[in-house]
Amino acid sequence: MASTSSALTISSSSTLLDAKPPRQAPSASPQCVTLPTPPLHSYNRPWKSATYCRKVARNVMAMATGEAEVATTETPEFVKTLQEAWDKVDDKYAVSSLAVAGVVALWGSFGLISAIDRLPLIPGVLEVVGIGYTGWFAYKNIVFKPDREALVRKIKDTYNEILGSN
Repeated sequence: MASTSSALTISSSSTLLDAKPPRQAPSASPQCVTLPTPPLHSYNRPWKSATYCRKVARNVMAMATGEAEVATTETPEFVKTLQEAWDKVDDKYAVSSLAVAGVVALWGSFGLISAIDRLPLIPGVLEVVGIGYTGWFAYKNIVFKPDREALVRKIKDTYNEILGSN
């Protein structure tokens, strides 16, 4: 006697992940369809797996609603502001050159700082100097109330001078 059950099961993978056995499809359901699994190399990166699942869910929703393609989102406001500012620039070559020079200078200064940090005595000396200056600054400007008020006044004056407001 043969069973005439018409159960359709689609299994995506039979490998063990995180030492858990693969899920078995329930036998009472007439149809069991699972979503495709992300590539095996993305299991060690959960954010890639989540991104893949969101992509699959968007595609399923688009197919279910009958849309040919998913609606694109508008560009954020700051991107529009940057595009407008870039369009207003007259000398784009000079601005691009300055940006590249800034990136190169930042990269070079990072290399210089890491080279100094690898020297055996310099980082300890610089740390002691930093701690000493912090203590001196706190004693000179923060400990006593008149000095603290003068520091706050000086900061506010500098802030107003930079912004140009009263």
